[in-house]
Amino acid sequence: MGEPLIVGDSQALRDICAMARRVAASDAKVLVTGESGVGKDLIARLIHWHSKRAAGPYVPVNCAAFTESLLESELFGHVRGSFTDAVRDSPGKLQLAHGGSVFLDEVGEMSLRMQALLLRFLESGEIQPVGAEAARARVDVRVIAATNRDLQEGVAAGRFREDLLYRLDVVHIHMPPLRDRPGDVRALISHLLARAERQVTLDESAMAALEAYRWPGNVRELQNVVERLVWTTAGDVIGVDDLPRHLRPGRVERVVPARERRRQMADDLFRALTDGTLSFWEHVHSLFLDRDLTRHDIRELVRRGLAATRGNYRAVVALFGMPPTDYKRFLNFLTTHDLMVDFRPFRGGSAAADPAENRGQPPDAAAGPSPNGRPRAGR
Repeated sequence: MGEPLIVGDSQALRDICAMARRVAASDAKVLVTGESGVGKDLIARLIHWHSKRAAGPYVPVNCAAFTESLLESELFGHVRGSFTDAVRDSPGKLQLAHGGSVFLDEVGEMSLRMQALLLRFLESGEIQPVGAEAARARVDVRVIAATNRDLQEGVAAGRFREDLLYRLDVVHIHMPPLRDRPGDVRALISHLLARAERQVTLDESAMAALEAYRWPGNVRELQNVVERLVWTTAGDVIGVDDLPRHLRPGRVERVVPARERRRQMADDLFRALTDGTLSFWEHVHSLFLDRDLTRHDIRELVRRGLAATRGNYRAVVALFGMPPTDYKRFLNFLTTHDLMVDFRPFRGGSAAADPAENRGQPPDAAAGPSPNGRPRAGR
């Protein structure tokens, strides 16, 4: 793995990179915070590259991509016979990172039980695989964690362990959103255009419009826009009229980022899906798989769909612009990634306080609730 290329001319970015290089000399744990898409993973790689562990492995783990049981196996490994498909002993990512660094992305998505297991590892360095009766190995890894959540708020709400936060937050590096470092936009666009397979240029009016946009999706959104412009612009020069409508001067932005950006992200996605600007499978699904949307973001989006349809998942499929035949595919996606939101609170016209606390399978269109009051799974 070579040194990561971090593009930007802002003083804020230069200060962050300088900080990352300084803390790389130690083995101190680092917590990188910032919105989705700002490049937290690049800062983690920069720290590893400049550390004494650079010759060792760098192992990233997306904590938001796994359910609790799968994440435990992913981190700590498992022994043969510990579950149905465990046909052999398998080391976890922490063991594979021995002598190097492990990057725990979206650590704020961990369940309280997984937080306890991680804390135990940070205190002892011992690995106890799933299904093992005792610890089987001690590993030496540097832990770099990242989150787009406010972990202090999570501690206050009882969703995140305070003792784990203190363990992870030895050095804190905050990556500001792209809207707070507009000087990086031009540099990023120039870099992306230089690497594009088709050579095009951007006129000054179009560049000014892109610099004025607030980029709620941060660098990943910018990358997607530039790639789209490269292949959809007819000529060799990209002008204002070639930009997507919401990026042109005079357009009102759909999102005004604030403290509750995650909630606003769901609002923006909901509007874009219902007005046909975005496709669920092409855009939302892809952003989730690329880790630009968390499980919380998708649950908030589904929650809005259920509120609009009074708890009808089939109607949500239609509302989000999907054909009726995608109903089972949609439910399978939600179930596989632990994204289900209980439809029942929305049947009465009011939503539960926390969608993560009320999850249930939707009933089939004509089935209704089962006699015991639990929702039936769609058939």
